[in-house]
Amino acid sequence: MGDDLRMDMRRLSPGQQEALRMRVMGAMRDGMTASEAQRVFGVSEGSIRNWRNRLAAGGVEGLESGRPGRRAGDGAKLTPSQAEALVEALIVFVPEQLELGGLLWTLRKVAELARRLFGVSFTEQGMGKVLRRMGFTFQRPDRRAIEANPEAMAEWVRRTYPALAARAKAEDAVILFGDQVGVRSDQLSGRTWGRRGQTPTLARTGKRFCLNAMSTISPRGDLHFTVFRGRFNAKAFLEFLTRLLGQHEKKIHLVVDGHPVHRSKAVTAWVADRADRIELHFLPAYAPHLNPDELVNADLKRTLADQIITTPTRMETSVRSFFHRVQKLPGRVRGYFQAPHTIYASTI
Repeated sequence: MGDDLRMDMRRLSPGQQEALRMRVMGAMRDGMTASEAQRVFGVSEGSIRNWRNRLAAGGVEGLESGRPGRRAGDGAKLTPSQAEALVEALIVFVPEQLELGGLLWTLRKVAELARRLFGVSFTEQGMGKVLRRMGFTFQRPDRRAIEANPEAMAEWVRRTYPALAARAKAEDAVILFGDQVGVRSDQLSGRTWGRRGQTPTLARTGKRFCLNAMSTISPRGDLHFTVFRGRFNAKAFLEFLTRLLGQHEKKIHLVVDGHPVHRSKAVTAWVADRADRIELHFLPAYAPHLNPDELVNADLKRTLADQIITTPTRMETSVRSFFHRVQKLPGRVRGYFQAPHTIYASTI
């Protein structure tokens, strides 16, 4: 009977075969056993085994019918030699060297590389399964940790900030957290795919470009930002502060880190002349995690790490798109104040 059933499968069109595979695997996902599937759908044990392998390797997309003239199953994805070539590319090259942008291998970029090299397509989920099967894990490249001063941090959270919040409330003022971020084409934030047990080492290239941005967020969910290609200096900071004053009728208490620009003579004098409209407050040294706006920066870099950015114009478009999107999501902005180390600033 098994031979007859296989003959019946071959008589089906590619679309009918794909629909049958989807139904069988869907039923088994919902609890049907393999033997029940054979009896109910009239398929062979070998077919079910093959479909399970395809689902594991390529996700639901792995069950789709291949292009005409190609054998269904493994032939629709990577051959062993192609898989080895892909692994070699991930070890030897960084995405930027293959015109995919950046230094970090993400599932989207690996899938795009497989498409360009071999003309096969993968979902991100399917590519993740393939990489894990080949001994790869998603890792964070080494970088130095920054040590904060525990006493200064505790003082800020327990006394300094609560006093500032009480004062702002009494003045009917707003508290904003601000930060500057520089993004580069060779950005190392995030993770990349590499062999299990071997932390990737990434070499920088001289052909890179960068962009600066600055943003402020409030516990209410407001976000303001600026994007610029020049250096972050007092002039750029004061232009941003001028825009902030134009966007707020109430007095602003702006919390920032101790960057030299924030403490420069030009900025200090400018703020002093507008003491009734704005004041700066400085976080403890080496405690960036106490600034909720740092989570905006981290979110931005994670977003950029998964994009294929090869030109300064594309980078600026992507950065602006990120900020515009988050600006329309006050709930997401409020979420930056809900991390264990930022929740202290969630209310005023």
